[in-house]
Amino acid sequence: MKEKLILIGNGMAGMRTVDELLKLAPDKYDITVFGTEPHGNYNRIMLSPVLAGDKTIDEIIIHDLQWYHDNGITLHTGKTITDIDRVNQIVTTDDGTTADYNKLVLATGSNPVILPIEGKQLEGVISFRDINDVRIMIETAKTHKKAVVIGGGLLGLEAANGLMIQGMDVSVVHRSNTLMNQQLDQVASDLMLEQLQAKGMHFLMNHDTAELIGKDRIEKVRFTDGSEVEADLVVMAVGVRPNIALAEKAGIMCERGVLVDDTLKTYSKNTYAVGECVQYRNETFGLVAPLYEQAKVCASQLANAGGAKYKSSVTATKLKVTGINLFSAGDFIGDDLSETLVYQDPSRHIYKKLVLKENKIVGTLLYGDTTDGNWYFSLLEDQKDVSKFREDILFGQHQVDEDRL
Repeated sequence: MKEKLILIGNGMAGMRTVDELLKLAPDKYDITVFGTEPHGNYNRIMLSPVLAGDKTIDEIIIHDLQWYHDNGITLHTGKTITDIDRVNQIVTTDDGTTADYNKLVLATGSNPVILPIEGKQLEGVISFRDINDVRIMIETAKTHKKAVVIGGGLLGLEAANGLMIQGMDVSVVHRSNTLMNQQLDQVASDLMLEQLQAKGMHFLMNHDTAELIGKDRIEKVRFTDGSEVEADLVVMAVGVRPNIALAEKAGIMCERGVLVDDTLKTYSKNTYAVGECVQYRNETFGLVAPLYEQAKVCASQLANAGGAKYKSSVTATKLKVTGINLFSAGDFIGDDLSETLVYQDPSRHIYKKLVLKENKIVGTLLYGDTTDGNWYFSLLEDQKDVSKFREDILFGQHQVDEDRL
């Protein structure tokens, strides 16, 4: 008899776990997957290219419905699990469907943060999280003109760029003075602001949204300083939070995320968790590299292949935002004990920064030219002493003679 495995969440981390498990132990489990969206598993990171018209929805599907069928996996789309009975090992969905399990994997992902302000329920106020959000943006752009994106992080800028390509007049509202503050410092942010303004994007920096105004549909956004802008569409891109409501309801231990150990096991019998819903030690995760690493470890545990342990590591962010290349890793801001090396070529919009402690790289930020990103990252990971080639290091790997490496 095969054991029964249930996966709650049909997203990238959960389904990568299934992929890895099928490689290791294809016949060990009867697998059932529950997903709230009406599609197979798709690449959420590629929603921006869909919005920008570079990709179709079909092109970003990772597993189409036929794949589940071919691999003997039962997929329930458009169903949300509302209850986990941990004693009898049974899950129940919003339409009353039940299924029992021997092993359970939680991959409930994260929810977009919606600002708790007046008017958030108006038509035309959305987040940028799934295929449906992208469809609404594309449809709205056909009949409406003014879009306001709240949040100047990666997702906000991607949404703003896509909406501009769809023909809308876009303003980005950001609370602070630094765009993409998780990936950029002030110098790089200023460069990006200048480049995006030149493309026609508007910015309201240091603006806090107070309320959204409209009868049924959004009409205006009002800020805490009393100023207002017109809006036919508002996209909230102010961050995400681990989706832990189901786990909490079931009595599975959570803090900010579902707590897991080094094997991705939760503190509940026969239950694992992976992806954006997870909290490991004090960290939660949003980048794809750690999620895929978790999937590997979890699959190896489920397959009883043993030995695999999850270690959280420094991750590098390599991005192409609205045609601009960025790379950042580690502590690229620095402190009183660190030294900073900087190379700038403003006319070419290039900025490179290395933060050193005791002649070892602890952080790097590259804007406009990311050629040497992976090299700097490997020096950071290996904690290599760079004192021998310190004077040339900003000019890249090709400038540093092999004998000095």
